[in-house]
Amino acid sequence: EFRRVLFRSVQEVVPKHINCIYIRQAEPLGLGHAVLCALPVIQNEPFAVILADDLIEGEIAIMKQMVDVFARHQCSVLGVQNVPRSQTRQYGIVSASHVEANLEQVHGIVEKPRPEDAPSTLAVVGRYILTPRIFYHLAHVKPGAGGEIQLTDGIAALLHEEKLLAHRFEGTR
Repeated sequence: EFRRVLFRSVQEVVPKHINCIYIRQAEPLGLGHAVLCALPVIQNEPFAVILADDLIEGEIAIMKQMVDVFARHQCSVLGVQNVPRSQTRQYGIVSASHVEANLEQVHGIVEKPRPEDAPSTLAVVGRYILTPRIFYHLAHVKPGAGGEIQLTDGIAALLHEEKLLAHRFEGTR
């Protein structure tokens, strides 16, 4: 009964013309590993990563804002917002420079830095549009603590090859 109720609730949210494909991550080996599991489905296309436990609402959907940025600049885009310096150890933090209103060019990214080590207070908040080149880097990044493959490490490697933008979304998290 629970599955049926859950399925109906998803049907109400996802329009009928949208097909959803689910991929199971067999082991909890990090967000980078979870993204890498999607390679057989995504192949050589840009794609979005939406962390379902990070809810963001905007007059214009956050992913629509980011897709528009991707369409204009044809590069990976991270959804970001400023956080208090005391909270940097909870996020991937970027160092970046201004491009235009609400848009920064990313020069570096670090996972959960101590407040005194954080390059900024610009935090990645669970929304990504990535080019397929990320898969190469995720397959070659060394696992970190707990044997996990960090998406942040893959993105840091991607920065050496491709332009990467940070979009300060308009909305409420």
